[in-house]
Amino acid sequence: MRKSFVHSLNADPNLPAAQLPRSASGGGFGTPTFKPFQVPATTKSTRVAAANARARSAASKRPRVEYTENTFYTELGTPDYDPQAAKKARKEAKKAAADKAANDSDDDKKKGRGGFVDKYVPPPPPRTFPVYRPKSSSTVMTKGFTIPGIKRKGVILETKLTHQALGVRRPGEIIPRPLHDPLEDHAIVLWDPTIDDREAERELERQRKEKEQREKEDDGKLAADDEEEKERRKVHRSLAEMLGIKTVDKDKNKLVKVPVVIDPRVGKVLRPHQVEGVKFLYRCVTGMTDEEAYGCIMADEMGLGKTLQCISLMWTLLKQSPIPNKHSIDKAIVVCPSSLVRNWANELVKWLGEGAVSPLAIDGKQSNAEITGAIRQWCSSKGKQVVTPVVIVSYERLRMLSDELGNSEVGLLLADEGHRLKNSDNLTYTALNAINCKRRVILTGTPIQNDLDEYYSLLSFCNPGYLGTKQEFHKKFELPILRGRDGDATDLQKQKGDESLKELSAKVNKFIIRRTNDLLSKYLPVKYEHVVFCSLSPFQLSLYQHFMNAPETKALLKGKGSQPLKAITLLRKLCNHPDLLNMSEDLPGAEGTYPEGYDPHDRRRLVDPTLSGKMAVLARFLTKMRKETTDKIVLISNFTATLDVFEKLCHNNRYGFLRLDGTMTTQKRQKLVDKFNDPDGKEFIFLLSSKAGGCGINLIGANRLILFDPDWNPASDMQALARVWRDGQKKDCFVYRFVATGTVEEKIFQRQSHKQNLSSCVVDAKEDIERHYTGDNLRQLFQYKEAACETHDLFKCKRCKGGKQSIKAPAMLYGDTSTWNHLTNSCLANIHDDLLRAETDFDAVTACFQYIST
Repeated sequence: MRKSFVHSLNADPNLPAAQLPRSASGGGFGTPTFKPFQVPATTKSTRVAAANARARSAASKRPRVEYTENTFYTELGTPDYDPQAAKKARKEAKKAAADKAANDSDDDKKKGRGGFVDKYVPPPPPRTFPVYRPKSSSTVMTKGFTIPGIKRKGVILETKLTHQALGVRRPGEIIPRPLHDPLEDHAIVLWDPTIDDREAERELERQRKEKEQREKEDDGKLAADDEEEKERRKVHRSLAEMLGIKTVDKDKNKLVKVPVVIDPRVGKVLRPHQVEGVKFLYRCVTGMTDEEAYGCIMADEMGLGKTLQCISLMWTLLKQSPIPNKHSIDKAIVVCPSSLVRNWANELVKWLGEGAVSPLAIDGKQSNAEITGAIRQWCSSKGKQVVTPVVIVSYERLRMLSDELGNSEVGLLLADEGHRLKNSDNLTYTALNAINCKRRVILTGTPIQNDLDEYYSLLSFCNPGYLGTKQEFHKKFELPILRGRDGDATDLQKQKGDESLKELSAKVNKFIIRRTNDLLSKYLPVKYEHVVFCSLSPFQLSLYQHFMNAPETKALLKGKGSQPLKAITLLRKLCNHPDLLNMSEDLPGAEGTYPEGYDPHDRRRLVDPTLSGKMAVLARFLTKMRKETTDKIVLISNFTATLDVFEKLCHNNRYGFLRLDGTMTTQKRQKLVDKFNDPDGKEFIFLLSSKAGGCGINLIGANRLILFDPDWNPASDMQALARVWRDGQKKDCFVYRFVATGTVEEKIFQRQSHKQNLSSCVVDAKEDIERHYTGDNLRQLFQYKEAACETHDLFKCKRCKGGKQSIKAPAMLYGDTSTWNHLTNSCLANIHDDLLRAETDFDAVTACFQYIST
């Protein structure tokens, strides 16, 4: 007890309060009031309440954070570490600490000052966090990347890749779109999914059949059920059907197709007939015409734009297909004559623009090693690896590269001047046919040149096996048609021939498109084409008769000679000019027919045009042109020796001229053509060899052309005659074909007409072609007949009376000269052409056939 309390009990109770003794510790509070003693309450609840309060205060405060080193990642990487067990241990430790603090008693602790027992509660330990310390760059960059593993119950779970980039949103549904807008003005649609999708039609048909089959099966299952159950199954559907899940899954797997539209930069320059041609080509090469045939023949006549149509097709296939964002082909090959390789490359740039496509043009400038390496790289590339999708190569070079191509897949093969493939037995045909390409297009203005065997070769190249074997074609089609076309054919043979012709046309017409030059009359100036029959000069006639009466010629006519072609070539040269012959070897003993002063061995002698009937007419044409017009002219011949005579004639008269023949390299030819086409050029005569430059060259700088001698193959002449009347021509064109009257040249011209009639029947499907020639007529090559025009006599023309044409033909057919205007020398006075009109004063021109484009 306190001492102040004891002193107060011993003091006198009668003393006043002021006199009571004071204690230093008592504070002078006087006598205390006596109350009942109570035992002090225990301090346990007080201590518990205080501990709880301190705990709540500690929890509400933000704990102190201390960043120190710890073993978090070290323990995480050990194989014995179990995150679940560690978490449970921490919870148990925390719970034990709390229970120990709550059950603490006074017995095991010392009393505090003033009789109160108190426990020191230390603050909670600071929370620890891992400290990131960057590793060295050498360690990080050299270590291979591994996907972090996930452990569960001590086992690493297998990770399945989703192939989805981290942090990238899932792409939305993109509606497929065509490369070019099909609804744009003047858009040309080649393939429309709403009309041309045969696969969709087959799918709809398949779904219809499946639905019918299911209905039949359901009816069979419900046959034993009552009517109520049937009605219930008709109304109630599954949950997937009600939620549309089945429909969504079907639409998800369904392939959406888009229209195929021609590139607008090409489509805007296409003419109506060219649009039709591109659509025809696309339908053929994509199997829309026939699912088992992917080839066709573009047989338009010269000047109708076959090149542009094929470029449009090739560009469309390289860039588009009905499947969105996918092209139809990866690579294409253009094979053509060597003189046209660079021209094709220029055409691609002209119509598609610079840089649109990078063709590999093999034009002879590269070495063999460079060409071989480029072709091997081209063959090995696929898809987006293809840098040069188009290869332009000549027939001869492609034949040598056939082994390098091997089995490499080619998307499209374009064969320009495809009549080079008329013989299915030559090496070029075999090499090209071995190329792994199912889409093949032949470009030729003359699909039939000589006979139906050549026609079969072209069709068989485009669609192998479509017409059967060659023997089957010969027996089923060729023999009946040829027998029916003969002038001496019986009615039964004609009937069988017509039936075979109709059957053949029905099979092949869907793979061949043929338009004539008449379409160009809408876009080009008028063309006047003439077949000019010229009589022989007296000197030529005497030499011709001397040859016919020679013993060697008579033996040849009896079938004893062994060189008929040599004799025919000699007569063709004689018809051009006597200077082309070696008199001592070709016509021995003809010295008596020489005119006065003529020495065939004198090389200094000038060319005398009067010694040849055709050359005299040509000389008058050139003189009149030089004096009265500013026209330019192209002179074409099948013999380079004839071009030499033309060259001498130009030198003698000081005419400016240019010459192109087989001796000129391919690189120089285009420069020569550009120089002649220049309106300001001084040269107004272009000498051209039909064998070297008759194909593909545009000589629109001239508006007159003379084909000086005919060829056995009408295709060669047709190609040569089309050099001036082409796109870009601004003047009226005058074309002349010179034929020596009554000679072997007229027989050749008749043979050409026979072949063209056959082509008109088979290719052009014309039924009103007259049968003018027989096999016997065509074999009489060495007979000379003195007549104004033997060909006109064979026509048995009913429109001409008294040597004059009294009735015009209802329609002029370009391939049938019997429908042309028939003019004699006296009728030339009223002709439109100034040059021919001047020939009425001379007897050299005996007759003329005229065709006018309208």
